[in-house]
Amino acid sequence: MTRPLLQSSTSAPRYELLDGLRGVAALFVILYHFGEAFATSPTDQMFNHGYLAVDFFFVLSGFVIGYAYDGRWSKGMTPGRFMLRRVIRLQPTVILSLFLGAIAYLIQGSVRWDGTPVTLPTLIVALVLGMFLIPVIPGARYDVRGNGEMFPLNGPSWSLFFEYIGSILYALVLHRLSDRWLRFVVILSGAGLAAWAVTDMSGAYNLGVGWSMADWGLIGGFLRLSFSFSIGLLMQRRFRPVKIRGAFWICSALIAAILACPYVGAPGPSLLNGIYDAVATIFLLPAIVWLGASGTTSDAFSARLCETLGELSYPVYIVHYPVMYLFYAWVWTNGLVYTQVWPVCCGLLVLILLLAWASLRFYDRPIRSRLSAWLASRNRP
Repeated sequence: MTRPLLQSSTSAPRYELLDGLRGVAALFVILYHFGEAFATSPTDQMFNHGYLAVDFFFVLSGFVIGYAYDGRWSKGMTPGRFMLRRVIRLQPTVILSLFLGAIAYLIQGSVRWDGTPVTLPTLIVALVLGMFLIPVIPGARYDVRGNGEMFPLNGPSWSLFFEYIGSILYALVLHRLSDRWLRFVVILSGAGLAAWAVTDMSGAYNLGVGWSMADWGLIGGFLRLSFSFSIGLLMQRRFRPVKIRGAFWICSALIAAILACPYVGAPGPSLLNGIYDAVATIFLLPAIVWLGASGTTSDAFSARLCETLGELSYPVYIVHYPVMYLFYAWVWTNGLVYTQVWPVCCGLLVLILLLAWASLRFYDRPIRSRLSAWLASRNRP
């Protein structure tokens, strides 16, 4: 029997195929980060465009948040209550990932990449800053890894920093905008994003920016958020499903092709790659979200697969990088190459999935359940 497009839950209803696609993109983020251990430049990175998964996440976020909340503002939803819901959804696992990052850092010897030792009080301050998603300025004392990450104990937290910015903008401004004004935001931010990609603002003609405040990284990250989140929100308002069979498999294949695509125009930095990133972000990724939202699961296997991928997508994304830090240190210290360590990569992938499942089952779900019950009790007369 065909499963309905929308799956109800105790929180907000969701598009189950989009949940599954989020999980597919999260797996490609892991593969992309494995490739970082062996890359000598942005042009020879394996799964080269894996960073575009974040833009896909932002489009999904705008689409799903718009669906879940656009109709609630006239029924008593307030910006404060909305943000509490977002904090309950996102923050517990953010905090867990930072503690995992701190443990990994101590295992590595509590030193920066150049070997400079870091004191325990400095590490604790970096941990506290990360828990409140306060970015670290490159070169500052609390840049404990010394590579300019906003959140040196768990690099991917940068996208959660921007996710919160998008949520705040939605709560205060974006949900109030008419379709006409929202379309203006999409066009303006899309033009800025395209200009960034093709004018080599990143130094490599790509959109893999936002993870650091160095140079123009903060502006680049905001452009990625503002376009992708706002177009997701606009698409949700104008959404009319199209008939498509096998939507999950088709969209998964498209995601894989886009994210695994080699650097366009290698060996050197190339304008062609900037054009690729702009086209993929502005046109292809939103189209995949539209197609995914149009599809349905037609059998028990695909329904369960989408459910599982969706449940694991966020913990996989946010808790995997501490494992990567240890992997990088091992590879670089021993001068290893991919052909020597690919079995280890396979084992670590399984370990990451198990870690994500355990964090979801024994930590994230129980905490969110208690916090959600607390929030519901505050709304009772």
